[in-house]
Amino acid sequence: MHSSKRVLFLDLVLSIFRLNGLLIAEGDAMTEKLGLTHARWKVIGAIALSNSGLTVPGVARVLGQSRQAVQRITDVMVADGLLVYASNPKHKRSMLVTLSDKGKDVYNVLREVQDPWAIDSTEDIPMEELESALRLIHRLIKKFN
Repeated sequence: MHSSKRVLFLDLVLSIFRLNGLLIAEGDAMTEKLGLTHARWKVIGAIALSNSGLTVPGVARVLGQSRQAVQRITDVMVADGLLVYASNPKHKRSMLVTLSDKGKDVYNVLREVQDPWAIDSTEDIPMEELESALRLIHRLIKKFN
């Protein structure tokens, strides 16, 4: 029993790695015309979905990436005018990262491409399967976090 479960789990892990690679390629293709990369797409998405901005460590937690990697990306995106650093009333040294007006415009254009892609990509997948997959992924994230 354990052997079968182990093999199934390792197949799941390798499949998630493969899916990650495919999503990166999809993200790069989808965002190229907007001057974004999949890394910038992820950062913009994480910040846009937060209500009041996130700190760099907060973005890193959401994306499961190192704070240093996210700091490099956000610094470049601030220099490019897509993001702004704002004072954080909850923490003097950890600035909030928010979308600039230009970043909001880019995100809105991105949504025009991203939303139909999401709908088309899941057209033949029942809602229950997506919900079940999401629950499993959240459970695994919690276990390894």
